[in-house]
Amino acid sequence: MIITPRDSDAPTLLLAAARNNAEWCAAVSRGGAFSGSVWSSPRRTPPLYPDAVSLTPEASAAQVLEGIDTSSPGCSVKDSFAVLDLAPAGFEVLFEAQWIHRPAGPASAATAVGPEWSAVRTAEELDAWEAAWDGEESTGLLHADLLDGDLVFLAGRRGDRIVAGAVASAGGGVVGVSNLFTVDGAEGADGAERAEGADAAAAWAAVLDAVAARWPGLPVVGYEHGEDLDIALRAGFTPIGPLRVWLHTA
Repeated sequence: MIITPRDSDAPTLLLAAARNNAEWCAAVSRGGAFSGSVWSSPRRTPPLYPDAVSLTPEASAAQVLEGIDTSSPGCSVKDSFAVLDLAPAGFEVLFEAQWIHRPAGPASAATAVGPEWSAVRTAEELDAWEAAWDGEESTGLLHADLLDGDLVFLAGRRGDRIVAGAVASAGGGVVGVSNLFTVDGAEGADGAERAEGADAAAAWAAVLDAVAARWPGLPVVGYEHGEDLDIALRAGFTPIGPLRVWLHTA
């Protein structure tokens, strides 16, 4: 279902955003299961990715917990509607954020001069993308199977260097944008000159243009917090509801 302006109220968008994000987590984690109001993985998911995602505000703590392993370190839950109380089960709030939404369409202003943007197409390019996103090196977290799904890794390049990027994935009637990053300038080989980095506002504009070209008519969702949320709001997004990520610490 494509969400049109007529029915794009916040509750509908929140449900779509939660489902879209859970599908992205499932793809990265190579599995898990959708069951009623929850997606969950019985085995530990990769770093930075939750073991469970609530899909509706009616999902209970018991439903979320029954499908995950809390016996080993690192278990986390994405409480998509910020309504669960997982403290009695040994969880603490890791961070809170806001789901965001932007109507379909390219960036409202012309994209500023910046990196050249294109899609990642090979496993080697994906390794380079992950290294730029991670800031160190590729760990294989983002596996090549992801290149075959209904999603795209967007890379902003200066020459052969990736200085910005984002993931855009279609599903649930929306396009979810996540993992948006920019890289600061870097010293040249002689330590004197510096390669120009990327601007986050310009990156959002370029990503929105790419999403509008690939999936015309689909609204864009995601979540951000802190300074990253402020930048997204300036790019034309509006907040539509809170979410919470819990980490098992018992």
